[in-house]
Amino acid sequence: MCLRAAASIPRKLRDQLSWMRLDEMLRAIRNRIDSCQSKIRDEPDDVSGNANENDENPKIPWYFANGFLLFWGLLFFAAVLPFFNRLPTALTNEDVNKNEFIAELAYENLYTLSNIGTKLTGSKENEIIAVNFILNELNKIEENLHDDFFDMEIDLSQAAGVFPYATMLNVYQGVQNIAVKLSPKNSTSQTYLLVNSHFDSKPFTPSAGDAGFMIVTMLEVLRVIASTKQPIEHPIVFLFNGAEEGMMQASHGFATQHKWAPYCKAVINLDAAGSGGREILFQSGPNNPWLVDYYKKYAKHPFATTMAEEIFQAGIIPSDTDFRHFNLYGKIPGLDLAQCFNGYVYHTKYDLIDVIPRESLQNTGDNVLSLVRGLANATELSDKSAPVMGHAVFFDFLGLYFIHYSETTGIVLNLAIAIATLILISVSIWRMAKVSNASVSHVACWFSVTVIVQVISFILGLLFPAVVAWFMDSLGQSLTYFSSPMLIIGLFVCPSLIGLSLPLVVYSSIHRNKKISTAYHIQLGLHSHAAILSLLVIFLTALGIRSTYVLVIPLIFYSLALAINLLTTLHDRGFAWMALLKAGQLIPFLCSSYSFYIFIVVLTPMGGRAGSAANRDVLIAVLTATGTILSFGFLLPLINIFRRPSFVIYSLLAVTVLAMILGCFTPIGFPYRAKTNGHRVAYLQVRNIFYEYDGTLSKDESGYLFSFQDRREERPLLGTKVNLTGLVSIKSKCETEMMCGMPLYDYRFTKSRLQSKWLPRSEPIVPPEIRGLELLNKTILNATNVRFEFNLTGPSHMSLFIQPYDNVKISNWSFIPSYLNMPPPFHIYLTYGIDNSPYNFFVEASSLHGDLGFPLFQMGVSAHFIGNEGDAQSVKFASSFPSYSILAQWPALYKRYVF
Repeated sequence: MCLRAAASIPRKLRDQLSWMRLDEMLRAIRNRIDSCQSKIRDEPDDVSGNANENDENPKIPWYFANGFLLFWGLLFFAAVLPFFNRLPTALTNEDVNKNEFIAELAYENLYTLSNIGTKLTGSKENEIIAVNFILNELNKIEENLHDDFFDMEIDLSQAAGVFPYATMLNVYQGVQNIAVKLSPKNSTSQTYLLVNSHFDSKPFTPSAGDAGFMIVTMLEVLRVIASTKQPIEHPIVFLFNGAEEGMMQASHGFATQHKWAPYCKAVINLDAAGSGGREILFQSGPNNPWLVDYYKKYAKHPFATTMAEEIFQAGIIPSDTDFRHFNLYGKIPGLDLAQCFNGYVYHTKYDLIDVIPRESLQNTGDNVLSLVRGLANATELSDKSAPVMGHAVFFDFLGLYFIHYSETTGIVLNLAIAIATLILISVSIWRMAKVSNASVSHVACWFSVTVIVQVISFILGLLFPAVVAWFMDSLGQSLTYFSSPMLIIGLFVCPSLIGLSLPLVVYSSIHRNKKISTAYHIQLGLHSHAAILSLLVIFLTALGIRSTYVLVIPLIFYSLALAINLLTTLHDRGFAWMALLKAGQLIPFLCSSYSFYIFIVVLTPMGGRAGSAANRDVLIAVLTATGTILSFGFLLPLINIFRRPSFVIYSLLAVTVLAMILGCFTPIGFPYRAKTNGHRVAYLQVRNIFYEYDGTLSKDESGYLFSFQDRREERPLLGTKVNLTGLVSIKSKCETEMMCGMPLYDYRFTKSRLQSKWLPRSEPIVPPEIRGLELLNKTILNATNVRFEFNLTGPSHMSLFIQPYDNVKISNWSFIPSYLNMPPPFHIYLTYGIDNSPYNFFVEASSLHGDLGFPLFQMGVSAHFIGNEGDAQSVKFASSFPSYSILAQWPALYKRYVF
């Protein structure tokens, strides 16, 4: 299959590239070169000898060329990776009198909390055992409270409500919140700081990282503050919420219903999309840039980037946090921090305490403790004159220093740097013309050629990795780097470097110019790169993209080096200008490679749970390519100072081919590993029962409904003990049945339903007995309207699907009436917490043709028995999956009615 696809790639590749019209660009370069060459004939010969003198610098032997690139690669491994993974020393119980965060105490609590096991909303583990554990720890803290300094109040509450989310209505009842208010003694302050995390979990995970880690961090932070004499000005509310994983119901309940919510003026939200490592600040505000000022002042181990905020809010990351509801429903601004390393274990049975080092707890604990103390004394919480408008631009440099400024300052800085760079380039061109005894128009002509070359380099630098990603996907070999991230270097970094360098090497080999020295030509190439970045900075700044700072940093240091070179004679002394250039690119290289490495680390594991519809390899390829261009853009043109620079391209090509071979034909490229990099397999043990308008049974089928979590779908299971004979797409069912006639679990299932697959089973699945849906009353309101009243009983997680027939409209119901303006079918997702009493609701239907004697609407009820392993055959089927599979499966009963 690989050979057949490889044979077909040239034609497909031509089709993919045709839109770019690269041949026209190459002709434009040749025409432009001819035009510039013609200018030489029209100008007097150089009698000063300056150009020839500049060319007397001998080129460096070719075998040093790869060493030049290797130096920068080794710098990444020697500097960026150690700083990226650096963690502070964990404090032990012997340090308890230091009034600091003690990682060992938090670790002991995490051991107990994670050993409770899965804490699904509505389960005994979540609603009773976990709640009691947290309450017991809070009581211990209260016993050691400094009564002379603080008052402490513990409030256990339940919430019920409804809100729209994604493609559905989220309905909940009986979800629990444990809120603790720590106030200065006899405080009358009406402005509180909120600190939040959740203790519930997804199915089948002990959730040590998500978010037991943050729960025990909050407990330890509360203990330290409550047991020391360091004062606070504003009360602090610590919210331990028990329902986040089902689209954040508990935070919605707190923000809309709790007695303390109106007084909360800022929030520190703590969550996780991984386990271990450092926590990242990835959202701030909205507005209120002073919050980022406090992060800079108080975060001891800064790790933050505006890029993460904009990528997260663009929906690229398949996750969400309580921060949304505090902003949206509570109008509470704040800081959103999360664990982001080792996302492979996120929401799996391997999210264990074993993968979390104590040093990670110390890192987060130090930051959160210091932040809470700082914000609890912030005058801005109660100062109405504090600046609330405008966003912030923020990022850290290797975790050593945190940089931030306002969005307005960022706009001014971006434009100033871009314009200054363009001016310096113009001065440099004038200087080249003067030294070379050529006209400015002549040098500018060659500059325009290099601009075209650099544009092609940019395009190819982005395109080649994307083509490799597309090619590997066409072979069925996506995610080859999932367990072997070093393959990213060969698959995406090297093709990007090839794309960047190829046009430059070709240009260097074909241009002939006696007036302008080779050193000047290389400078013109670098100037072209800077000019393109400057124009991009202006364009992206006009679009309001704050992450433009990643382009500005290389520009700042290039412009500084260029300015110094122009102020001295280095600019015109052959290749003497290179020393400053290379020294000046050290910090931009470290900053750019560090910034984009963050997203490779975070987004690579997410490819294993992002669904099968999109090719996530392309996203990783483009991100890697962007980081490569910014890291090497001012360095790669320097390979032309070596003899035979094409040798670099051949070497990069060899590494790329080797990586593709390893990815395609060896176990290195198989994405999955037991325990560490698992293959997520989500399926339901389904029993579908359809009733018609007259109550007769029209369908009764059983089978397994698969919602594959990554691009490879079922392919990793082929050839294993799993019997998938008869597996078919449900796309045809989706065309004829409401919601495909399946018990789709949540909005993720509904969004990916066209990619879901069905494996029929001859032996009926027998789910647990429930009362289910009961029609309590049917009332004719008038000639065209009828009201149905229902009672629904079932497990903690259920869904309703409602779809009116033609000429029928759902005119009213118990849920949010305005949601009826959305196109049907309607999906209502129901969650029970500790209160599992029957849910009563009504639906009113209106017949547009005035006849109520015909079917008005369909209603599907799905009940999900999460935690139930199912019948014997289902257990046997589950046991047949390979060791690298991570299952999330349970029985689901779906009944379709017609009213």
